[in-house]
Amino acid sequence: MMETPILDTSKGWEEIKTDYDPELIKESKGYTIWKAPSHNLRPTAYLDGLRGFAAFIVYWHHHELWVHGWTSQNSILDNGFGYDSKYHMAAFPFIRNFFTGGHFAVSTFFIISGYVLSLKPLSLMQAGEVTKLGDNLASAFFRRAPRLYLPIIAVIVVYLTSWHMLGLWVNGKTKAGSWADEIWTFYCEFKNFTFVFKEGGVPWLSYNGHLWSIPVEFRGSMVIYASQLALSRCSKNARLWCEVALIWYFMFVADGAHFAMFCTGMLLCDLDLLAKKDELPLLLYRLEPYKDFIYYHLLVFGLFLGGVPGESSDVENLRKSRGWYYLGWFKPQAVFDYKWFYLWIAATFLVAAIPRIPWLKRFFETRFCQYLGRISFALYMVHGPVLTILGDRLYAATGWKTDEHLRHIPHWVDKLYLPKSGPLGLEVSFLVPNLILLPLTLALADAVTRWVDTPSVTFTSWLYRKTLGGGPEPLLLGKQARA
Repeated sequence: MMETPILDTSKGWEEIKTDYDPELIKESKGYTIWKAPSHNLRPTAYLDGLRGFAAFIVYWHHHELWVHGWTSQNSILDNGFGYDSKYHMAAFPFIRNFFTGGHFAVSTFFIISGYVLSLKPLSLMQAGEVTKLGDNLASAFFRRAPRLYLPIIAVIVVYLTSWHMLGLWVNGKTKAGSWADEIWTFYCEFKNFTFVFKEGGVPWLSYNGHLWSIPVEFRGSMVIYASQLALSRCSKNARLWCEVALIWYFMFVADGAHFAMFCTGMLLCDLDLLAKKDELPLLLYRLEPYKDFIYYHLLVFGLFLGGVPGESSDVENLRKSRGWYYLGWFKPQAVFDYKWFYLWIAATFLVAAIPRIPWLKRFFETRFCQYLGRISFALYMVHGPVLTILGDRLYAATGWKTDEHLRHIPHWVDKLYLPKSGPLGLEVSFLVPNLILLPLTLALADAVTRWVDTPSVTFTSWLYRKTLGGGPEPLLLGKQARA
């Protein structure tokens, strides 16, 4: 028998003791063999990949509804399979998530955010590092708003400037006069858009309605930071029960479904960290023998619930869709728009199941998903402007036209007319423009990530360091604070 080589495990080599592992280059006959690391991935890299894939689903959702809204087919896509005696593959359970899964994706964003924002603070909390926890929360709280809003300002200013410089007509948007008038109009909208205590009014920007979730993201972040500070000195069991109580309050007492998603991410993070230390509650340990059965079922149920029909907020409309009549009775009284209740369950099941299903976790750790994760925020910001400027024109050129197109851009209409053959949502005249739109959107998202998003993160960190007083340096910043 050959001697097992001694390798430096600190550099990422993994010891594997198995008779056969299909991922290895060769079969092992009972030897200890070593596998080199594929690429350095963080333990939560699958969450980055999931966020990136979800951002792509949002892109596809908005393109589907943008085009099919002109032909009055959105009611088919937004309702269940067989609704109003209409049967299309794009509305079939599970498959529908890839066509109109945008709200499912946003719910997943919120749970991922609650998880990721809680990771470092909960690690410090469980280690009893209360002082470092305070430093971490102070830094995160300070940096959160500029980190979210500075890239949006930059992207929208370039977007609206292009209207005036190039004389573009934008479908659904009226210019405010001169460029200076446009900037002032944007300022007036944006200051209300970002006001965290705003009550009522329009929840989105007219310049990019897809960004409605960013103020929710900011408010959810504040819920997470405040909760962690309040629970920082609680015992383990008290902290877990308080997290459950927060979820219950936001979902079943107040109409705060989005914040329940953030708190659910926090709870999942807390449980994962406790699992690594073998400190889970006893009930969860008793379920260990059944984990494969449980998590595969959570995945299936989550994917089904993620396709909740959502054309209206009337639960009676939901009950008309196949498979949803009895499920409709579970909607909490507090939730106004029923779909967020089911999407909360769906996203929770999905995020909980993925790291426990190896092949699915590996998919979200692939280079493609990791790349989408890296550019996900920029993709979320730029796909709307690309759709309204170029996408609108390319779709009109392939035959998707309205009276507005004939009035404002007649020279684009039917210039490359293509048939609307194919399944709903996959028509030839819909797919061909995306041969240009998808690569262009990804390229712009990559550019915005490099030149706008990443510098904004660096700037907010620098700004926080510049505001620190002359007293003791925060332990969290270490060498950065002393530099």
